[in-house]
Amino acid sequence: MPSTPVAETRLPPARPSRAEAEAAVRTLLRWAGDDPAREGLLDTPARVVRSYEEFFAGYAIDPVALLERTFAETEGYDEIVLLRNIRLESYCEHHMVPIIGVAHVAYLPEHRVVGISKLARVVHAYAKRLQIQEKLTAQIANTIEAVLRPRGVAVVIESEHQCMTTRGVHQHGASMVTSRMLGAFRDDANTRRELMALLRTGS
Repeated sequence: MPSTPVAETRLPPARPSRAEAEAAVRTLLRWAGDDPAREGLLDTPARVVRSYEEFFAGYAIDPVALLERTFAETEGYDEIVLLRNIRLESYCEHHMVPIIGVAHVAYLPEHRVVGISKLARVVHAYAKRLQIQEKLTAQIANTIEAVLRPRGVAVVIESEHQCMTTRGVHQHGASMVTSRMLGAFRDDANTRRELMALLRTGS
C-alpha cells in the first residue's frame, strides 16, 4: 500500500525584505484610512512584522524532522497513544484572521513511539502557516503516518474561525470539526469507537 505523501515544507521563493514588509503594512494602514506617520502608528509596521514572524513560524520548521527521533523500549505497548486538547492557533488563508481551537492526535504504534511533545510540535508547525482546517488536519495525520509508520493515525480538530465570528455572517459560537483517520482508525470500527470514547472522556 503506498504511503501517504508528506506535505511540502519548503520556504516560498523570493521572500521580501523586512523593510519591504514594513512598507506593505504602511500601505495597508493608509488604505484603512489612517495615517502611518501619526504617533500611535509609528512603530506599528515593525510590530506587525515581528508578530508575523511568530504567527507564521511554521514555514521555517520541518515537521518530518520533529518525528525522526523515536523510542523502541516500550515493553511491547501497542494500544492507542492519544494526546488531547493541543492548543491550536492558525490563520485562515482566505482572510488572514485567526483560527483558534484544539487538536487531538492519536496513533497506534507498531514498534516505536515518539515523545509526546513532538506531536504537539507537529501540530504547531503546520498551524503556524496560512491554512484551511481540512488541509491542516490532513497534513498532521499524513506526516505522522509517513514518518512513524504506525498501525493507525487519527487527528481531530475542533476550532472557531474568526472569519465567521468577526466578519461576514458573524456566527459567534459556531465551531468546525474535521477528522482524518488512517490505518486501523479508518478500517477497524472497534478501534475507532475506542478512540471516540477516549475523546468523550476528556470533554
